Amino acid sequence: MNREDIIKLPKLDLHCHLDGSLSKVFLEKTLGRNFTMEELSVSMDCNSLVEYLKKFDIPLEAMNTQENIKAATVEVMKSASDEGVKYIEIRFAPLLSASNSMSTKAVIEAVIEGIQEGSELFNIHGNAICCAMTHQPIEDSKSMFKIAREYYGSGVAGLDLAGDEANHPIGEFKELFGFARELGMNFTIHAGEAGPKSNIKGAIDYGAKRIGHGIAMRNDEELLKLAKDKGIGIEMCPISNYQTKAVLKEQTYPYADYIRRGILATINTDNRLVSNTSITNEILFLQKKSMIDDRDILQGIKNAIEVSFASDDIKNMLWKEL
Repeated sequence: MNREDIIKLPKLDLHCHLDGSLSKVFLEKTLGRNFTMEELSVSMDCNSLVEYLKKFDIPLEAMNTQENIKAATVEVMKSASDEGVKYIEIRFAPLLSASNSMSTKAVIEAVIEGIQEGSELFNIHGNAICCAMTHQPIEDSKSMFKIAREYYGSGVAGLDLAGDEANHPIGEFKELFGFARELGMNFTIHAGEAGPKSNIKGAIDYGAKRIGHGIAMRNDEELLKLAKDKGIGIEMCPISNYQTKAVLKEQTYPYADYIRRGILATINTDNRLVSNTSITNEILFLQKKSMIDDRDILQGIKNAIEVSFASDDIKNMLWKEL
């Protein structure tokens, strides 16, 4: 499959952070100053997830009003649509933008409005995923989840936990995801990116339908079998995983191994700006390294439809397009 064939495929992006996916043009216009790509994105020389996360400071500055958040969301919908993505789940941490002048509710509504406008303008469907951050107090995250519940099925499709996974083991969040289960909401959890495989096991035990990254389970037969047997979606983000050193440059990316074991692995962007990427680029990146074949690409799209938090109507539409 060449670049043109890949662009024509009806792709999905299930792991896309809003703040990490704004464009340079948008940030310059919103913040009124010029940036170099070096200020906004990382290269393969990035040393760690902690270094990678520093690139979020500038985008978060731009997400300071409802108008900006909505416009940012519309823009991500457009950039995804431009490369043939038909369905996207945009995740964001409401509490990182909430302030005295903008409530958590207002932040969530701004993203939902942006997704709706983007859908109408660009022939793409989408939903929001609301992230708790590992460094935020559990009670604050529970309050945010409760607000997100009001929009569940009407723009919000699920919850997530993101942040400095290495220094915040999954055990800290048992109460939080017990609460998410009580709310009856789907959730995914970042696990096994910069943290140990025990975080993946814990996330599955807590009821996560999907795992963000899931790299750390690659050599654990028991955990791989558990993920397969439970039908857990694995949201893989190849380029960012090499950049953050979740996967070292001499190592083979585990996506094709997961796919061939029958695990519901998918290819995603993580951060379109910070990693300077798209779904097309992610696929081509693995293809150039001879780490995937055409069957792996198509199976990943089928898996993404299956494990997405989309409505049955949207899933049926995606199946027909494929």
